[in-house]
Amino acid sequence: MRDIVLLSIVAMAAFASLRKPWIGVMLWVWVSIMNPHRYTYGIAYTAPVAAIAAVCTFAGLAFTKDQRESPFKSGAVTALFLFMLVMTVSWLLGRDVEGDYEQWNKVMKIDLMVLVGLMVLHSKMHVIILAWVSAGSLMLLGAKGGLFTIISGGSERVWGPPGSFIEGNNELGLALIIIIPILRFLQLQMQHRWLRWGMTLSMLLCAAAAIGTHSRGAFLAISAMALVLWWRGKNRIASGVLIVVAAISLVTFMPDKWTDRMNTIETYQEDGSAQGRLAAWSASWYVAFDHPLGVGFNLVDQDLFNKYSHNPAAGARAAHSIYFQILGHHGFPGLILFMAIWFITWRNSAWLRVHAAKIPEARWCADLGAMAQVSLVGFFVGGAFLSLAYFDLPYYVMMMVAIARVWVMKKSWQTEVAPKARWWSLLGLAPQTQTQPQPVRAT
Repeated sequence: MRDIVLLSIVAMAAFASLRKPWIGVMLWVWVSIMNPHRYTYGIAYTAPVAAIAAVCTFAGLAFTKDQRESPFKSGAVTALFLFMLVMTVSWLLGRDVEGDYEQWNKVMKIDLMVLVGLMVLHSKMHVIILAWVSAGSLMLLGAKGGLFTIISGGSERVWGPPGSFIEGNNELGLALIIIIPILRFLQLQMQHRWLRWGMTLSMLLCAAAAIGTHSRGAFLAISAMALVLWWRGKNRIASGVLIVVAAISLVTFMPDKWTDRMNTIETYQEDGSAQGRLAAWSASWYVAFDHPLGVGFNLVDQDLFNKYSHNPAAGARAAHSIYFQILGHHGFPGLILFMAIWFITWRNSAWLRVHAAKIPEARWCADLGAMAQVSLVGFFVGGAFLSLAYFDLPYYVMMMVAIARVWVMKKSWQTEVAPKARWWSLLGLAPQTQTQPQPVRAT
């Protein structure tokens, strides 16, 4: 039954994308993040659903006259394009061109669809739907994982979809952290109280699921996000008390083995996993000096560790850091471009917070800018301990910010027609009714 339902949804969306390519982009985002076919047991499990989404999207681009724009809406997109070129060169000049082809192909497909999305997505409706698809896909997994954590008392770990970027507990934990601010952005657009309460519950369950992954990186990421939200809050005393109470409740609820694992953050010298990461980081650092464009998409090689790591006895392993992952794979040029993507996205988000907050019709863009920054904080902090540099979710956040900035600069609210159907308001797409500018809602 699951196979029939999934394949029916994919078929309808793929057919629709032949006339409206932006629907194909949404289908791709849903499939790439949630991997829904991995929750089936029949023919759909191995069906090329992502390929179907991509092919139908490109067919729609070829045979329709839907509005499309240059994908280079931001300096971040230019940095991404240059990063793609550097990754390709480092792969071709790397140690194992044939062995790294699969990973190069996977990363290029993701980045290419990001560029396609920037071509066909341009309206408020597109940004809101992209936020719903990207964050909503993981929200379902987070709600399920949160309930599992509560029922099990946190004694068992929460895992991600098999065969995906976020299959591991650590990766899923960070992904859930990244979407919580995006869910908050969507909540700020809702007009119905019962929907806002439902979104609050969803965010709490996602946080519980992230904690339930037993990931130290996710714990640090959610702590950093809480600090940012506290700093930006209007009432720091009340919010500070709330955070302290939540932290105490969390420590009380979670089992001793979770607490013991979190305590290893302070005693990393005695933790084998932490020492292995330090060994991998040193290998990436010294590799980058001998190989200016890195060694390709795979640094997990004992010969390399014997030559470059300060502790080769720890064994060859993945970098477990987005920064050292890129440094080892693509050298300092790759790392500079990778960092440029997120620096520019951060600046664009800050621009939205300041400029869009002054415009009632663009208030939603200010909300997006504020929450995108909080989401990026989670990615920056949690990503420092995980190999998720190629994970597509943060790039979709970059897309939302880039599109929203162009939307504000063009004053698109003057020409864009808001959806008239009442059910669109459930997604936060109701027309703006504010008449006076208000400060951005940061929490």
